[in-house]
Amino acid sequence: MSREAAAKASLIRSLLRTKSIEQSIADAAEPGRQLRRSLTAWDLMILGAAVAVGAGIFSVGARAAGDFAGPAVMLSFVLAAVTCGLAIMCYAEFASSIPVAGSAYTYTYATLGEFLAWIIGWDLILELLTAGAVIAKYWGIYLSMVFELFEVHIPTTVSVFGLSMDWGPLVIVGLFTALLIQGTKMSARVNNVFTLIKIGIVLFVIVVGLSYLKVENFTPFVPPSAPTGGGAADVWSQSLFSWATGAVPAKYGIPGVLSGAALVFFAFIGFDVVATSAEEVKDPQRTLPLGIFGGLALVTVLYLLVALALTGMVPYTVLAEAENPSLATAFVAVGAGWAAQVISVGILIGLTTVIMVLLMGLSRVLLAMSRDGLLPRWLSVTSETHRTPVRLQLICGVAVALLAGFTQVEILEEMINIGTLSAFVLVSIAVVVLRRTRPDLPRAYRVPFSPVLPIVSAVLCFYLMLNLTTLTWVRFAVWLLVGAAVYFAYGRRHSRVGMRARGELPVDESR
Repeated sequence: MSREAAAKASLIRSLLRTKSIEQSIADAAEPGRQLRRSLTAWDLMILGAAVAVGAGIFSVGARAAGDFAGPAVMLSFVLAAVTCGLAIMCYAEFASSIPVAGSAYTYTYATLGEFLAWIIGWDLILELLTAGAVIAKYWGIYLSMVFELFEVHIPTTVSVFGLSMDWGPLVIVGLFTALLIQGTKMSARVNNVFTLIKIGIVLFVIVVGLSYLKVENFTPFVPPSAPTGGGAADVWSQSLFSWATGAVPAKYGIPGVLSGAALVFFAFIGFDVVATSAEEVKDPQRTLPLGIFGGLALVTVLYLLVALALTGMVPYTVLAEAENPSLATAFVAVGAGWAAQVISVGILIGLTTVIMVLLMGLSRVLLAMSRDGLLPRWLSVTSETHRTPVRLQLICGVAVALLAGFTQVEILEEMINIGTLSAFVLVSIAVVVLRRTRPDLPRAYRVPFSPVLPIVSAVLCFYLMLNLTTLTWVRFAVWLLVGAAVYFAYGRRHSRVGMRARGELPVDESR
């Protein structure tokens, strides 16, 4: 074999090398890099609800109904929930078999190889960093709205060295960063209180909204399909599927229901974040599946009730005419403007807990990647007192706060969806692979009808990805190219799995 062929074969082997499940579990117990198991099934269920019941429940459904699906937005929510549920089954099987931090990154490393694991970890960083910054940004916006409602005259935007800065996101991110450093259990207790309050507000809004329901507003349930604005100017705003097939961009009808599902999928993001806490859960084999499925069931019911109240209160055309449709738009239209105050407070409280869970999830993914050497190892050190990754939590907090406080990060909303869906696709495929490579592995939860359901999950998630805009795909491709460059420049050479294979680790570290 020539030197060039040998080098190529070595490169391919390095990209496909996997990390054994036993090694992942052993690394999680490495002194100085351990997390403390303190969370219960209830904590996980509330974590899922905390990150899913945010601004999306008040605004994303209204936008999907007005711009895409009409009253059939309920079908969009069902399709998104089914897709999320199938993917979450795959997460639950992995989480109960490999109860360590890292979520999709760790699962992919055990099945599909190091390079794909890096890519999915890079995608998770995109999802969680962008989501954290976007939600923190909206928290600042709704803080100013609440100030106006209660006639509190405090400017929420100030000038710093000639730059416009929203101080709200910096404050809330700073508070939760400090709280997370103190320990996951303490953070979970605070999260539980806030989440129960916002669920109560959502239930109140649903009850009031249903009191204004008119059956005629559900007709037509699926509005006839209509073309959106055409022309070359719309290339970047139409879905990749429409662009690739040459289909005329359309809203309403079946295409609108599908586009609505791709949009409201944003509202279900967060249950993969719950899986990142696997290393901090008591009795993970039992607790993780219960917590994940319980949270998903709770938010699905809430979303469907909100969609029912929303589209029953006013015709979908009222929502379509609004520049930024939300649940408040419907209440104002029926003469219940007072409810806008309740909704604004509910959104503010709702966003608060979302920020906390996203900050925690981001630091846990980075912890797993740095513990494996794909990122600098010094990042994965945990404190002796609280067993939390203090360095990583501070870095994550600073990055999210700066993005939210000084940039218009909200324009990247769809990047959150594409990052999550790409992770869902790979995890669904990885379940099938692990069933073949490790049939002997103890599994506290097993996806039923495998490999059919995991394959259906992967196909549905990929189809929803195709319904995101072409501009989102271009940005995603650029992010992946940057990630590949980082991997080949640093991660591949410093990979602990690679170093073990080359015999470059000390004996006491190569276990």
